[in-house]
Amino acid sequence: MIQQKFNFPEFLGHLLPETVAMGAADPRAPMPRLMGDEVLAIEQVSTARAREFGAGRQAARGAMAQLGLGPRPVLQGNEQAPLWPAGLTGSITHSDTTCLAVVTDAPEIAALGIDLEPATALEPSLWPVVCTMPEMNWLARLGPTQRGNFAQLILCAKHAVYKAQFQTSQRVLDFQDVTLEIELQTSRFTARFNRELPDIAPEATLSGRFVILSSAFVALAELAR
Repeated sequence: MIQQKFNFPEFLGHLLPETVAMGAADPRAPMPRLMGDEVLAIEQVSTARAREFGAGRQAARGAMAQLGLGPRPVLQGNEQAPLWPAGLTGSITHSDTTCLAVVTDAPEIAALGIDLEPATALEPSLWPVVCTMPEMNWLARLGPTQRGNFAQLILCAKHAVYKAQFQTSQRVLDFQDVTLEIELQTSRFTARFNRELPDIAPEATLSGRFVILSSAFVALAELAR
């Protein structure tokens, strides 16, 4: 089996609330054993996608074990989103070399979202696509060499937010549907919705945390009950 060269859970421990566990797996490794109806999700997909799916489930079960839980299947729902077992919520993210999963059984957490993106600058032409006007104004206050990287951080954090809210609303959002306020000093952000969503109060906000690594940005969003 291919060994991970970077231990994401070790370096991302401070990203997680105490009630949230993280697991990691390598999608380049041999396909792990799936559980129950998980096999239905890979019947007509490429080998690469099957390994990605399997690694995500392996990472999820690693997180479950850290919570003291036995392995449980994580099926696939709408928009390929994970369907978590009763009493659990979580999120999975993938790159070419890493799958990360966060899981919690804390009743006060309605949903989680995690995203992993390469630590590269986002092309300036994409900034107004990804960023709302308040976010563009925030970027403008940064140094010229910083703006592309922090635009990429906004993209990463929004992906985490979208995953978290989808578990409740079942709605696919556009980048302009969410506005972030980022606090660089504390590595935290809050997300405000710019449209009405089912089962989410109009004034609701999501809280989040992020980590900037040499090769990746990682963001975690949490929707409280």
